[in-house]
Formats: sequence, structure tokens, C-alpha cells
Amino acid sequence: MKTDIILAGVGGQGILSIAAAIGLAAVESGLFIKQAEVHGMSQRGGDVQSNLRISDKEICSDLIPLRSADIILSIEPMEALRYLPYLNKHGRIITNCTPFINIPDYPDMETVIAEIKKNPDNIIIDADAVAKSTGSPRSSNMVMLGAASHFINMEFQTVENAVRKLFSSKGSDIADVNVKALHAGRTLTMDKLNLIISTSLRGVSIANDEAIQSKSDIANRKAVKQPK
Repeated sequence: MKTDIILAGVGGQGILSIAAAIGLAAVESGLFIKQAEVHGMSQRGGDVQSNLRISDKEICSDLIPLRSADIILSIEPMEALRYLPYLNKHGRIITNCTPFINIPDYPDMETVIAEIKKNPDNIIIDADAVAKSTGSPRSSNMVMLGAASHFINMEFQTVENAVRKLFSSKGSDIADVNVKALHAGRTLTMDKLNLIISTSLRGVSIANDEAIQSKSDIANRKAVKQPK
């Protein structure tokens, strides 16, 4: 088992907390983990990214090579695009759709989202809105971690334990709202996955019905042409 994750966002969005929670969960799961030093400007508004590598075998390097990442987990949509060259051909983008507009020439959001959707395996959610609905607007990072938890190859309870442990020093109320945000993100992604599966199955059913109808039409035409 191996999962290579690129975390991306801007300073102040909680990238370090996501990395710390995943690290704690990996240790509790008995897995090997390496994290590259967080790069970028960690002050609020500067771009930030980190490499996380999780495996059941020893890991040689803490850096994820180009075209090798399994997941890009981004708290900011344009930052997700920045690291697309690192995603492998079967990789998944999981991103917040709410922009952090910190430059005057920030691109049109429709264009940004359209570029993200060119990768067929994408999960795009409004983590800011979900965090607000849980009563903790600052917990959008935990919403995103919950959204990604389906794909990180660790038991969800272990991830939840890690989040609770991470925030326990700030009091039980803070820990509780972050766990609530984690669950909200996980539930939202599950709903999206179920919709994708349902749509796919419906498409297969329609295709099968059309194939059966086509065979029936051909048989009928042959029967009409059969000489008496």
C-alpha cells in the first residue's frame, strides 16, 4: 500500500493541521510516513504546499516525483492547478471551490474549475460553506480532510482519533467542532460518490436496454424479409 499526497493551499488555511492529522493517523495505523518540509510563504495569503508519503513499507524519499502523486488535496482551487504536473494518470484531485483571491489577476473561476474537471477523477466541494454550516467557519481544512479520507487507505476512526488528539489541547469544544467538520466533509464526498455510481449504473442500464431493443428490431426486420 502506498499513497502519495500533495497538500496545497495558501497560508492561514490550515495545511499544517491536515499534515499533522494525517501523520498522527499514519503512526497510529503502524504505517511509514515521510513529509517534505512545507514550501512557500506560510504567512497568510502566500502559497503553501507539502508532500506526504504514506506506505506499509519503508519510504526512501520524502519528495513526490512528477506524475507520481495519487492525490492532490487542495484548500484553494487555483493551487490545485499549480500541482497538476505531479498527479499520476490515475490520480485524483480533491479541492475546495472557494477561491482565496490574493493577486490582482486571479483567473476567472469558471476557467479554473473547468481545468480541474478535465481530470476525470475530481471531487470539488464548497468547504467554506460546509464549515460554516457546522458552526466552525475556520474548519474548512478539516472538511477537506474528511472529503479525502475515503482515499487515504486508513481507517476513518483512526483519522478521527488523530483530529481529536490534534485539537484536544485547545479544549473539547474545539476538538468537537473539528471532528464535526471532518464528518461533514466525508459525508458530502460519499454522497457525491453514490451519485456518480448511480448515474453510471443508470447509463449502463440504458445502454443495455438500447442494445436489447436494437437486437429486437433486427430480428423483426429479418422476420419481415423472410419469404412465405
